[in-house]
Amino acid sequence: MASDKVLHLEDSNFEEETKTGYALIDFWATWCGPCVALAPLIDEIAGSMDGKLKVCKLDVDKNMQTAARFGVRGIPYIVLLKDGKEVDSVTGNDPSRVRALAEQANS
Repeated sequence: MASDKVLHLEDSNFEEETKTGYALIDFWATWCGPCVALAPLIDEIAGSMDGKLKVCKLDVDKNMQTAARFGVRGIPYIVLLKDGKEVDSVTGNDPSRVRALAEQANS
């Protein structure tokens, strides 16, 4: 079950929701095993960094326009944005790298 602190984005609201502050975006799909395995960590980050970092998920099957804009070739693909601009990213289920990515919002 997804955390209520995780914002589910779509092509239509992506720009508006990510244009200010830090946002961690999890590009994922329902059929992706590694994406599902990473979900509890995404929920944990959303809870522990509430107020410092906006944690979001974007289903690549339903929001192909945004996925294409970021050049998503493999999922899970997690990207850190600051004021709408990409800071860093991680491809794959790599909890330590995803955690380190989120920690950049604290610096």
